[in-house]
Amino acid sequence: QVQLVESGGGLVQPGGSLRLSCAVSRSIFSINIMGWHRQAPGKERELVARFTNRGDTSYADSVKGRFIISRDNAKNMVYLQMNDLKPEDTAVYYCFVYYAGNYWGQGTQVTVSS
Repeated sequence: QVQLVESGGGLVQPGGSLRLSCAVSRSIFSINIMGWHRQAPGKERELVARFTNRGDTSYADSVKGRFIISRDNAKNMVYLQMNDLKPEDTAVYYCFVYYAGNYWGQGTQVTVSS
């Protein structure tokens, strides 16, 4: 079992920034596939950013150039830096890891509004 706890969501104005954090309950040193999804009201959950099994990063076209995924293996943390936020980025953001199965956090709400 792997537990994930997201934090860092909130209300921000368009053009603002937020950094989401995901605390993972086990060492992530050997975990390759991890990242962030989001789900807006009435929409399907979509992949936002992830580390691939090749060790590189992948982003949804809608967030390329604005969002940056990073990890701190020493702290077992995964981050999502979100810049130039837009109202369409409003969603619940979920951290996930793949470790002999998919594990998800409970989500953190991000609302972009003036």
